[in-house]
Amino acid sequence: MQRNILIITGILFALEFYVYQAFKTVTNNNSLRIAYWVITVLVYLFFIYEVLNFKRTERDHQQVQIVASVFLVFLLPKLFVVFFLLIEDFGRGIKYTVQLFGTAENHIPERRKFLSIVGIGTAALLSGLFLDGIVFGKYRHSIRKVKLKIAGLPKSFSGYKIVQISDVHAGSFLRPEKLQKAIDLINEQKPDLVLFTGDMVNNYASEFKPFVDLFQSIQSKDGKFSILGNHDYGDYGTWNSAAEKAQNIPNLIELQKQAGFEMLRNEHRIIEKNGEKLYVLGVENWGEKPFPQYGDLDKASYGIPAEAAKLLMSHDPTHFDAIVKNHPSNVQLTLSGHTHGMQFGLDLKNVRWSPVQYRYKKWADLYESNGKSLYVNRGFGVIGYPGRVGIDPEITLLELS
Repeated sequence: MQRNILIITGILFALEFYVYQAFKTVTNNNSLRIAYWVITVLVYLFFIYEVLNFKRTERDHQQVQIVASVFLVFLLPKLFVVFFLLIEDFGRGIKYTVQLFGTAENHIPERRKFLSIVGIGTAALLSGLFLDGIVFGKYRHSIRKVKLKIAGLPKSFSGYKIVQISDVHAGSFLRPEKLQKAIDLINEQKPDLVLFTGDMVNNYASEFKPFVDLFQSIQSKDGKFSILGNHDYGDYGTWNSAAEKAQNIPNLIELQKQAGFEMLRNEHRIIEKNGEKLYVLGVENWGEKPFPQYGDLDKASYGIPAEAAKLLMSHDPTHFDAIVKNHPSNVQLTLSGHTHGMQFGLDLKNVRWSPVQYRYKKWADLYESNGKSLYVNRGFGVIGYPGRVGIDPEITLLELS
């Protein structure tokens, strides 16, 4: 992995000499030109140092975030400068060829300042967006209200309010108190039920320890349930022994219990009102490989009447198409997360796009198939890149009818 990153870094640094042509076109100030190279070299040296000194045995996720941030804020945006320069050079090449065959006198056309400014401006804008996502974006939690009709829903549960949160990734946050506004936003909804659909941590149960009191303050009339996501198993971490890794999930379950969440592992619970029942099912992670497939809907739904109103917590949305929507248990509503909306994209009223859609057909919002519904939450936290651009962190308020 380190070797691949260094190769990519080498390619990007080679492109810096091309990018510099745009900067040189924009300004004749030698001090600014020198400053450009001093800053550029220092950023690359810092980036390479962080990559070379990265150790998987370190359980602090901050180094991963630093590397991702430097890459996205300072390195990747410059590819836009390369793009505009290539467009210009293509045009310059055509003009030179025409001159070469059409006149005795020819010269390579000079660069135009306009395209250089557009390229640099576009790169600066993208850098600014990534920086904003780190400082502010990951804390822009918002409520998304969804009204859903559930076949066979008992009258006692009409108007029943469920808050769904997903993908907290506690280890990605340095200061738990920065999430207080998001927790207050949850409590302002006065939910009947709170459901957490997996990935409470990046790898290690201990990441959640500083957040226990904060999540304990989440209020719900009928309880708080949770499931495991792919990151919760600790498969991406480094362990001193198999026994230490085996203890990770029990430790996470205990910490979530202290926060008031009951973990459902291929099982279900019954919410009862006036003698009427709503079934809440929770399965372990089931995703398309290479993600683990521990989820067992047969086990979770055992003993539940097919006509009964039920909802399922399943971390990975691919579970819905692969198994859930055609399963004889007849689960009317599935709640998932996992995709984060890739933490980057456009999420407007009539336009929704993210690169993650090329990996997951169902990546955010509400979907229906075979008379069944799937809601994919955009995620509460962040992973890798410690920010969000265009895809805000989400708290979902579902009202049943």
